Amino acid sequence: MESLYAYAWLIPVLPLAGAMILGLGLISSSGFAKQFRKPSSVFIVSLTGTAMVLSFALLWSQIQGHPTYERSIEWASAGDFHLSMGYIVDHLTALMLVIVTTVAFLVMIYTDGYMAHDPGYVRFYAYLSLFSSSMLGLVISPNLVQIYIFWELVGMCSYLLIGFWYDRKAAADACQKAFVTNRVGDFGLLLGILGLYWATGSFEFEVIGDRLQDLVQSGALSGAIAALFAVLVFLGPVAKSAQFPLHVWLPDAMEGPTPISALIHAATMVAAGVFLIARMFPVFEHIPTAMNVIAYTGAVTAFLGASIAITQNDIKKGLAYSTMSQLGYMVMGMGVGAYTAGLFHLMTHAYFKAMLFLGSGSVIHGMEGVVGHDPVLAQDMRLMGGLRKYMPITATTFLIGTLAIAGIPPLAGFWSKDEILGATFRANPALWAVGFLTAGITAFYMFRMYFSTFEGEFRGTSTEIKRKLKNEQLQKLGLAFGPGAMNPLELTAETHAEDHEAHDDHGHHASEPHESPITMTLPLMVLAIPSMLIGLVGTPFKNYFEEFIHAPGEVIHEAEAVDWGEFLTMGGSSVAIALGGIALATAMYLLKKIDPSAIADKIQPLYQLSLNKWYIDDIYNAVFVQGSRRLARQVLEVDVRIVDGLVNLTGFVTLVTGEALKYLESGRVQFYALIVFGAVLGLVLVSGIT
Repeated sequence: MESLYAYAWLIPVLPLAGAMILGLGLISSSGFAKQFRKPSSVFIVSLTGTAMVLSFALLWSQIQGHPTYERSIEWASAGDFHLSMGYIVDHLTALMLVIVTTVAFLVMIYTDGYMAHDPGYVRFYAYLSLFSSSMLGLVISPNLVQIYIFWELVGMCSYLLIGFWYDRKAAADACQKAFVTNRVGDFGLLLGILGLYWATGSFEFEVIGDRLQDLVQSGALSGAIAALFAVLVFLGPVAKSAQFPLHVWLPDAMEGPTPISALIHAATMVAAGVFLIARMFPVFEHIPTAMNVIAYTGAVTAFLGASIAITQNDIKKGLAYSTMSQLGYMVMGMGVGAYTAGLFHLMTHAYFKAMLFLGSGSVIHGMEGVVGHDPVLAQDMRLMGGLRKYMPITATTFLIGTLAIAGIPPLAGFWSKDEILGATFRANPALWAVGFLTAGITAFYMFRMYFSTFEGEFRGTSTEIKRKLKNEQLQKLGLAFGPGAMNPLELTAETHAEDHEAHDDHGHHASEPHESPITMTLPLMVLAIPSMLIGLVGTPFKNYFEEFIHAPGEVIHEAEAVDWGEFLTMGGSSVAIALGGIALATAMYLLKKIDPSAIADKIQPLYQLSLNKWYIDDIYNAVFVQGSRRLARQVLEVDVRIVDGLVNLTGFVTLVTGEALKYLESGRVQFYALIVFGAVLGLVLVSGIT
């Protein structure tokens, strides 16, 4: 068994090696991508599968009681400074390794069908493999410095994948937005890491927690300074896990191919933030201010994401705001001290959200043959409807994911979300109220999404709806478009010759949607199993998850008897509000008993607030984007008129004085002597006067 731990470093290295080999092939040979398309995918999937098997073996070993294993080498030293690099395998690491590798493995299988006709097929697999490797390296990191290195690699990979179709302006803008927004959080994280090292002299999690607590208790370090360092570290997860106010990059990240959307939202980038909070829990739990900031940030994010998702018509953006909301739940749970509840929801959410995103990709894949090249139309739910009869496997798995995220028992989402709500109620009833309301909104918008996509009549062939949606796009671009006029969208380069997603298998438009190939539906069916059953490992009756994943330093006591009154009250209320949301969505979007547009007209300000994403992007654009441009123009004026002016004036003065002085150079010694005499006489007179 020890040999298994000795080779645990292979888990991140295997996908890294795969990415490196494909990358070298692409760089060295222009025909590599064409000659080795299928071998490349088989190679990468095999390496990821091997890493997954090793991860499951480590998890089973940890379940059997194997102690924490850590191996490190001294990487750098100078005087008292020592920096080690290595890896750690404990309960949290083993769990995260399994989550990341299983989701990545299924996403890579799915990618073969989704990206089958894209010329960037091999490049995409190289990026996916590098992304998976970066996240796995982050998970096994034993200290803050190593985590920060892989943290930045995860950010770099997300930039490459979100902007994979870089010749689309929207994709290029989205990857830059994600990169810049995350730089804000990462700068705070770096300052926090340096501050904690300055205070404690260590980068090790447990050591930092113990020393920081001792320093605050002894008065050697102010509690406010300790809280500042903790909040700065928390800024990293705020950006990576799309928490308010650094959440704005996540919906725009949908410009990347759907497989990467699933990987980002389920097991890699956004999960990295929650994972870091869990790793830093020994530090955060002793700082009440930091815990409150974490809890309130999570609560605001949960409600904000849900309230915006209500009005989204793009199926992927609706799921993106759903992810933001669910991450808010996890962060709120961590903030109120529910360590295991937050991680439990991270695990269950990873599986059903991966399934939902891959399901949306299956829908888009089926729709593109009908609506043509335009990716906006292919993702708009107003052109869908009735897809269940065309795509039964996708519809069934999507319904399972919808029930799971809505919190309907006995599916996975009910157990993890209810555990967070229960812990929040005991810690802060006000935050519980926000989470409780968000649960109802979640059920409503998810079933709105399901009914609009899979039930009713198919609307994809409606010329009137297509024209209306085109006009909406043109209005955003500030253009006019009438019947018979050339569509100016053709000039925006939103599509490119390499993008073959808009065609069926033969490159022609289809008359109706179709079910996706087995490489895409198989991962959906596999993910449906944990989406339904994995929550049973964390029931209040026998919480195996809590026994396995407990807070660092926490003493495990005998499980107490279930308080049935509390369970039925809390669980029953969360199910009740979820059923209320489902009933409202059914009345609006399935039975058509309530007209959503009529309600929107009556509450127009609130509707516009949700539709425009609380105007946060507009505020950021006005304050930061336009503000920085105005500042740059002002700095340019100062540079041109003052700095360059002074330099130019100096040159002018030099030129003029040089021109004047050249007439004094006659070459006659008597003349020079006269000048010297005059200068001396002038100095004498000046000194005499003074």
